[in-house]
Amino acid sequence: MKVVPTGTGSVGLPAELTSFVGRRQEIADVKRLLSGSRLVTLVGVGGVGKTRLALRVAADVRRAFPDGVALVELATLEGPDLLVRTVSEVLQIVDFSTRPALDVLAERIRDKRMLLVLDNCEHLLHDCAVLAETLVRAGAGLRILATSRQALGATGEQTMVVPALPLPERDGSRLSAEALERSDAVRLFAERAAAVVPGFEVTEDNRDAVARICASLDGIPLAIELAAVRLRALSVEQLLLRLEDRFGLLTAGSRALLPRQRTLRALIDWSHTLCTEQEQLLWGRLSVFAGSLDLEAAEKVCSGDGIAAEEVVDLVIGLVDKSILIREEHQPNVRYRLLETIRQYGRDRLRESGQEEALRRRHRDWFHELVIDAHRQWFGPDQVSWYTRLRTEHDNLRTALDFCATTPGESETGLTMATALRYYWIAADFPQEARSWLGRLLAIDPRPTSARAWAQCLTARLAVLQSDFAVAESLIPQCRELGERLRDPALTGATAYVAGLGALLRRDLEAARTLLGEALEHCRRADDPMGTANALIYLATTHSLLGSSEEAGARFEECLAICGPRREHWFRSYTLWAYGIEVWRRGDTRRAIEMEREAVRLKEPFDDGLGVALCIEALAWMGCGAGARETERAALLLGALREIWRSYGGPLFGYLAEYHDACELTAREALGARKFDAAVRKGAGLTAGEALEYAMRPGLPAPEPGHEASPLTPREMEIAGLVAQGMSNKAIAATLVIAQRTAEGHVEHILSKLGFTSRVQIAAWVSRQGRSENGRVPGTSP
Repeated sequence: MKVVPTGTGSVGLPAELTSFVGRRQEIADVKRLLSGSRLVTLVGVGGVGKTRLALRVAADVRRAFPDGVALVELATLEGPDLLVRTVSEVLQIVDFSTRPALDVLAERIRDKRMLLVLDNCEHLLHDCAVLAETLVRAGAGLRILATSRQALGATGEQTMVVPALPLPERDGSRLSAEALERSDAVRLFAERAAAVVPGFEVTEDNRDAVARICASLDGIPLAIELAAVRLRALSVEQLLLRLEDRFGLLTAGSRALLPRQRTLRALIDWSHTLCTEQEQLLWGRLSVFAGSLDLEAAEKVCSGDGIAAEEVVDLVIGLVDKSILIREEHQPNVRYRLLETIRQYGRDRLRESGQEEALRRRHRDWFHELVIDAHRQWFGPDQVSWYTRLRTEHDNLRTALDFCATTPGESETGLTMATALRYYWIAADFPQEARSWLGRLLAIDPRPTSARAWAQCLTARLAVLQSDFAVAESLIPQCRELGERLRDPALTGATAYVAGLGALLRRDLEAARTLLGEALEHCRRADDPMGTANALIYLATTHSLLGSSEEAGARFEECLAICGPRREHWFRSYTLWAYGIEVWRRGDTRRAIEMEREAVRLKEPFDDGLGVALCIEALAWMGCGAGARETERAALLLGALREIWRSYGGPLFGYLAEYHDACELTAREALGARKFDAAVRKGAGLTAGEALEYAMRPGLPAPEPGHEASPLTPREMEIAGLVAQGMSNKAIAATLVIAQRTAEGHVEHILSKLGFTSRVQIAAWVSRQGRSENGRVPGTSP
């Protein structure tokens, strides 16, 4: 399956909010470098336009990269721990295995022809260099375009210094109109000025002043844009006069800064001076947010000590008007963002004020409260809204957890936050990141607290999902003992659930039935509806695999009865997926298909790549063997899913692998090896979205009216009939002219699909199916 980058815009790049001015020569130079080098870094001072140039080049060359163009924004990362995971997240690479994340990433991009844009690498130079070197060695079709204030220092790196915008050249003492038109700096100033003063133009009267403004700003795009905003209140001549005064003061400042850095610092200093005292306070306080924020967060975190909560909205409007804050639409709400250069300036000011730690703590407290509320309301009608909110706040959640991990005495709060996010981590496909945070926080404080016990339980649960059973088994006894000591039935139930899920995944069905039954009992006693639903899903699945169809159905129905009135999505989707397989095994293929499709619809708001893939897989099983068209569709879907299953460490959850194997065997036999392989290759070229759309198309088989469909394919029905006649596998192979191992495989798949353990049960089932119109047992010869 193809990797498709995330992000807004058709190629995984953000839409341009303002016009792009000039840079024709630089664009051509970067393209030339990219054509000859697989790692190109754009270097330059802050505000010179490295990011805008990189994004424009990426958009221009996107057609040369069939596997996509992706932007990875690194400015919000506090340290290198999440670098590889951030890149994997952007590329939608999910991995539940315990392999090193960089190895997985390198493997997954090996055959890709794509462009990766790494933006703002300067605070992670060494780690970005290692990442870039590893990836370009692994993937011959990969190109990396990085932006940084200094070179990465990676092997094979080509660097290009991004210059300031060209300034107008004087023809003698007077600027010509042609010189002004050729100057990208003047054009940028004019366009941004017209945005704040409609009708603004460069005229005979003001052109000298405009040219001097651009020259005094050294042609730095961010500086020009900040200056142009001042025309809301000043004329061009007033702006020039104040700029010259400002830079005169600068000469007495630090000589450690390069001239253009001093210019930008002076502009931001001036922007700071033009803010009211309260706006200055708010600017510094807002710098503790990573990525973006909403008005409610600003009111809660930044108010107090000179700013009343009700004053924040007007102060935010003032900062937006002064181009300090950028307004972003996030329907149905509005969010705000500080440009990284502006944010760093604000953080410096906050640090100088001595309030940095207090504001970081208030930021952490706000997001701690947010995740606790999200957990409490997760099992209800607002589940999708909470998921979307947490996904939007992911950078801020990381910052809050980092505060807990790096500030003495805060690790327990961090453990509480990380465990309250347990369904979010899974729904968003972040198991490895969750385990990383849990590991860091657990290592800080060994006290046997409730927070520690829940964190260990979640770590074990995530380890089970990643088939890391050794880690899970080492933690489960500790969790069980703490649950009993703390007399916490919810924790005891969660621990039994993890142990039961592990037993199920390893196909120890009797142990799974016992442990999941215990989990259900404890969760009911604790009045824990989410734990109850979790236990019911997999207890029902275990009963289904043990052949207790009636008991399985009762448990599934009980789970749906719990989830339905709450109008939640997550648990109901997994219930329908597992229940659909049981219904299909009973022979009601039409109902089973609709259940799988409804499960997919419920999963759509989440980034639940695993859950959607499980539903697609089930739909492939249900269509396989129902005619050439549907069997070919099944083969194609199996191909689309191969890379996903590889990322999860195997072809599928172990307890369902037999259905997968049966589907593949049936499709290969029905289509022939060549046609089957062609369909699989075609499927491997589909994106996740294309595979889902293909699986959801109408046309998968449904039973004829009045006829209960069999879960077996026609070939399997034929073999079941021969088993009913008492034939051995060797005799079946001779009768059908197939290999004995093929016959044995078919019989094993029949036993698995029907939930049986003996050939006698197959014979009895065939008999119950009745006889066809000509009086013979289904699947037998006339």
